[in-house]
This record gives sequence, structure tokens and C-alpha cells, in this order.
Amino acid sequence: MKKNKMKFTVKTGDTMKKPELLAPAGSMEKCKIALLYGADAVYLGGKSFGLRAFASNFSLEDIKIAVEFAHSLGKKVYVTVNIFPHNEDLVALPEYLQTLAAVKVDALLISDLGVWSLARKIVPNMSLHVSTQANACNWAAVNAWQELGAERVVLARELSLEEMREIGEKCHVELEAFVHGAMCISYSGRCLLSSYFTGRDGNRGACAQVCRWEFQLKEKNRPNQAFDIAEDERGSYVLNSKDLCLIDYLPQLISGGITSLKIEGRMKSVHYVATVVSAYRKAIDSYCADTENYSVNPSWRQELEKVSHRPYTDGFAVHKPDTNSQVYTTSSYEQTHDFVGIVRSYDKLNKRALIEQRNNVTNGAVLEVLTPKGEIFSLQLADMRNEKNEPITVAPHAQMLFTIATDCPLPEYSLLRKEIR
Repeated sequence: MKKNKMKFTVKTGDTMKKPELLAPAGSMEKCKIALLYGADAVYLGGKSFGLRAFASNFSLEDIKIAVEFAHSLGKKVYVTVNIFPHNEDLVALPEYLQTLAAVKVDALLISDLGVWSLARKIVPNMSLHVSTQANACNWAAVNAWQELGAERVVLARELSLEEMREIGEKCHVELEAFVHGAMCISYSGRCLLSSYFTGRDGNRGACAQVCRWEFQLKEKNRPNQAFDIAEDERGSYVLNSKDLCLIDYLPQLISGGITSLKIEGRMKSVHYVATVVSAYRKAIDSYCADTENYSVNPSWRQELEKVSHRPYTDGFAVHKPDTNSQVYTTSSYEQTHDFVGIVRSYDKLNKRALIEQRNNVTNGAVLEVLTPKGEIFSLQLADMRNEKNEPITVAPHAQMLFTIATDCPLPEYSLLRKEIR
């Protein structure tokens, strides 16, 4: 298959073009959903060498299929090779890199200088992106990576909008920045807590998310006493960051030279990926269509509240995070809607939609539909039937298939969700 040549350049003289919307793909289904709902590219991990060991991840055959699907849409696939490897991790690396090149992956995300050096020699024609774990937080570091052959640098999450703008002015390499998703207490993801407490190395893909645990304070001479760090009967979560949300700052990011706007969440649900990608797709398109009169549509923010998330923060974008950037009372998530089903097909002749259940749902329920084109409308379930065409009143079993009667043609991959009351 011909290699995808699509390029993303934000500024060319006084001309501004759309940045790339880059989405997470933790599984094949999430990969397809992200691309169909408006992502220009996805990033994913293989079974080895990535920092999300507990995502579904992709076999080499799966990566090949994902690349072919993305390229058929004129879109791209980037693969993470961003662990901090020990000697034994390098043994299988050459063959792995050669295979990724053979299946025409568009770029590799790398954080370790040794892996970078090996990749330059083993797959010299492969595009390389510098992972956020490399902690690039100044223009000198970005230019140094460019001199080493980087096509793109993912900026550290600890940068302000002004710092990103200055890097954009002084550097001539593509820049990528996180705009949405979970924040880590460790510097751009470099963590020792998980390894210390559980033996699972977050820097080699096995993070136990220790920063979300409930902690108490003990004093050396009072070993039998534990103190809450904040006075609350539920405990204290001093390392538990709010989630990043920069949809309000897209103009500053885009005009400041950010080439790719990145959404975090390979461990998140299909509902999360579709909803967040759809909201940012609308926002980016709206801004680029009319930069002078752009404003954030409240419905986009409402969409972002519907998925499972922690309270939102703007991170380091405007000011250094303060006490309001942490959640001190719980590590639980919040959301306004439950994901209950995904449309698998629509029978135009019989006017029935085939639904795959993702949460308990009953006949007569009033649901909200989100389509891959970003359309949102209400739908009342009617005449639910199981795979034997028998009438049912409820779909209680995980991923069971059922049909409903509807005159409205429901596009494949549309999501059904219900408001939480």
C-alpha cells in the first residue's frame, strides 16, 4: 500500500492550516472508533516496548491491519516504543523495529536515546517522534532532538502556553502537545512510586497508578499512629491530579505553532475515545474555519462531561498548578452519561438496527445517539428483540446482540448512551 503522505503544518508565513488531531488507540475497536470519529492519526502500542502494558495493545498482525485501515482513510498510525529499557529489553528490538517498518507504520514514538540511536541505524527511513517521556521542555532540547533526526517532538506536559509559543518560534520541527486526558504526578510520566510500592515498573509499561491511592502520614516515633494529610473522613489523595482539558485554549496552541493536538487515554473506553475526539474535532474545525470569530461552544464542554473523568484542570497552560489542581477527597471518576450500546448495522428494508450491548438497558428507554459524524439526537428504544427475534424487555448481558425498530437509519459505530439520574 502506498505510504500516506499527509503532512500537518500549522504556520507557513501568515498561512494557518489545521493541526493534526491525534487520538489514543488501546485496542483495534478504539483505533477504528478514533479514526471514524474524526482523529487524523492514532497512536498505539505493540505487545512490547510501550508504556501501557495493561492496555489491550496490538500484535504485529493487528498493527498491520490498523495501518491498512488508517491509510485507507488517508490517516496515520504511530507506534509507541517509549519504555526506558534495560539491557535484556534490547535483544528483541531490532527485529521488532524492522517489522514495524515493513507494515508501513508512519512513525515511532521514542523516549530513550539508546533506542533512538538503534532505530536510526536499523530503520533509517522511519519517521521518529520524541515521546513526552523525554521531557523536552525548552527550545534547546527540541533543536537538539531535531539535529538527531526527529521529525516531531512531543512537548513535556509541564509547559505553559507561553513557553510552547516561544519553542514554536525558535524551532522548525513539528511540535505535539497533550490537550486532554489524565495527568500524572510524575514529571511527564517518569515515575518511581509504582516500582517502589508494587514492584511494577511504570517506566517499562506496568504502572500500578499508585498516585491514585489513599495516603496517610506517619511519624517515625509514633509508628502505630496514622494521620490524614487533609482532615476528611474519606482520607487524602495528595498525588491525585485532575484531568487535563485545554479545549478553551486551542487558539493559543494552534497559533503558537503546535502541529499535533494529542488526547491521552489508551486505557479509556470506546465511549471516551469517540466522545472526546468528536468534541475536539468540532472545536478544531470551527476555529480553523473562522479564527476571528471563534468561541467555544458550550455543547463541546457538555460532551466532555459525559465521559468518565476526574474534574478538569488546565494543568500548566496558564499558571503553575496549585491546590485546586488536585482531587483530595476521592480517586473516583465522574460522568453524566453511561455508555449502553454500539450500533453494528442497520437494516433499511426492515428498519431495524442491530445493537451490541455495553451496559444494562431496557425497552422504552430514552437514549442519546452520537454518530461518527458528530451528530447528537435522542432515540427511544422500541420493540427490542434478541438474536432469535424474540421480544425482550431488557438487555442485561455484556455485549449481547439485540435489534430495535427505528425509522431513523443509525450509522454503524454510532454510540448509544443514557443520562445518569
